[in-house]
Amino acid sequence: MFNKKIKIPEPEEILEAMPMPAALKAIKQKRDRLVCDVITGASDKLLMIVGPCSAHEEKPVLDYVERLGRLNERVKDRLVIVPRIYTNKPRTRGVGYKGMFSQPDPNKSEDILKGIFAIRELNIKAIEASGLTAADEMLYPSNIHYVDDLLSYAAVGARSCENQLHRLVASGIEVPVGVKNPMSGSILTMLNSVYAAQSPQVFKLNGWQVETDGNPLAHCILRGAVDAYGNDIPNYHYETVMQVCSAYSKSDLSNPAVIIDCNHSNSGKQFRQQVRICEEVMRNRNYDADFKNTVKGFMVESFIEEGNQKEDIIYGKSITDPCLGWEDTERLILSVAEKI
Repeated sequence: MFNKKIKIPEPEEILEAMPMPAALKAIKQKRDRLVCDVITGASDKLLMIVGPCSAHEEKPVLDYVERLGRLNERVKDRLVIVPRIYTNKPRTRGVGYKGMFSQPDPNKSEDILKGIFAIRELNIKAIEASGLTAADEMLYPSNIHYVDDLLSYAAVGARSCENQLHRLVASGIEVPVGVKNPMSGSILTMLNSVYAAQSPQVFKLNGWQVETDGNPLAHCILRGAVDAYGNDIPNYHYETVMQVCSAYSKSDLSNPAVIIDCNHSNSGKQFRQQVRICEEVMRNRNYDADFKNTVKGFMVESFIEEGNQKEDIIYGKSITDPCLGWEDTERLILSVAEKI
């Protein structure tokens, strides 16, 4: 039984009530172009999609993003830094903190209407504070239009990449969409998802029959896999990346691109391993031209304080998956920039 509680306005109504300030639209356009040029190969810069596992509180997230903005000025000739402002949190068992979209206060019950306004306000403040537009995960496809005017990157998670609606909605998004490999690790499934996202589609969304042109900027994210016994299987190594590269070359897909997710099953959620993973991938980029032309950047889970906590007690520390701390993050980003 579904008990109706609160009527949620349509995205158009929310955007009218809280529009993006006109002064930020030019920033968004410029940022979109920077990210797109990396995916298409028009730029030889690398993407660094970096930030907390989930953005659970405004103040430390803005603090963190301001730091990224200052760091971006030091590396912008080699890197495009995209903050992770992840406002939806997938749950393996379906319970627990579900992200700011659902719970703007992690210590209180769900309030989705309040959460929608909270995440728009957070993204707007983040652009104003840092000059950087963010990435978010498209966990619920019908919700993406509440924030897509503010984002420069969207991700489809490992649990979602086989879902038909995620693939269809990704085909209509106007910024790059990274599609993660499924939990099984199937490269074919991931590439099929990218193919669907790059193709024109007709489908029902939010009460409308809609048509899309396809998103040629849809691409792969390698995040590792999990076997039948729950063991993590990394897939950032040279051999797997080259398999993806070969599959791209045999397909009709546009803009071959791979982002390496340095946490999750690639690191076994051992967050400090993200540094080593980046270093190995950078060595392989310098070893093989095809590898270099395919790997376009990294995802790194990072926050002000390293690790995680069960409750929101320590400022700037994740309440979901453990993250790299700021000092290590800064060293990592500078190190990657030096190796390009």
